[in-house]
Amino acid sequence: MDIQVATLCDSAMDYNSKLCLLGTFDTIGSRAVPIVHPQCALALRVCFRQADEGEHQMTIRMIDADSKDIMQPLQASVDIRLPEGTDFITRNMILNFQPLRFETGGTYFFEVSFNGDVKSTVPLRVLVVEGEQAGA
Repeated sequence: MDIQVATLCDSAMDYNSKLCLLGTFDTIGSRAVPIVHPQCALALRVCFRQADEGEHQMTIRMIDADSKDIMQPLQASVDIRLPEGTDFITRNMILNFQPLRFETGGTYFFEVSFNGDVKSTVPLRVLVVEGEQAGA
């Protein structure tokens, strides 16, 4: 299996098997902690081949720079069956967060694994911004 797309974005949806993304990003900031991002999505597009047929355990972890879990890992069972005569299938997977909260600034990661094997790591930089507001 190959993860073709793994990104954080403002919004994502699956439209007739097309992965539609709006506003991908890798950095958020705030003037104070805790840092709360009101809404975002982790969007994935995964390609499965014939060798991937069967049951798989997918896990998504949100971790800090020390690999400590920031939230409870999310797990799902994924059963892959390819239609006869098909070499591959793709599946879009979207995980929405409302809100996303960080107690401190730093670098965080969304780690995506199948059967315990990490397939993708999506970084997120969380900044505490200093200085005056523009126009103040």
